[in-house]
Amino acid sequence: MIRPGPGTRIWLACGFTDMRRGFDGLAALVQSQLEQDPFSGQLFVFRGRKGDRLKLLWWDGDGLCLLAKRLENGRFIWPQASEGSVVLTAAQLAMLLEGIDWRRPVRTWQPEAAG
Repeated sequence: MIRPGPGTRIWLACGFTDMRRGFDGLAALVQSQLEQDPFSGQLFVFRGRKGDRLKLLWWDGDGLCLLAKRLENGRFIWPQASEGSVVLTAAQLAMLLEGIDWRRPVRTWQPEAAG
């Protein structure tokens, strides 16, 4: 698995993105709408209109990487805002990619008594 280094910021582009866009189109969105540098080593995540597709754009130091994922069932949980961006942690990104609600993860076990 390709992993960005520690300290890499992960940005979600709010709203939806045309999933026909490729390297250049998404890099242009990063510059114009998110006002970030697509060649900074940060990770940028975009969601399609139906919510079942994602694209991730990342500069690894040698070139742009474009990763895509489609959920067979369900939708990716996304912020309600139609513009701007949200910063995620690596753990939140992992939950997002699994189709889990990264905003309010639910623990499956709670301690009942100490000792």
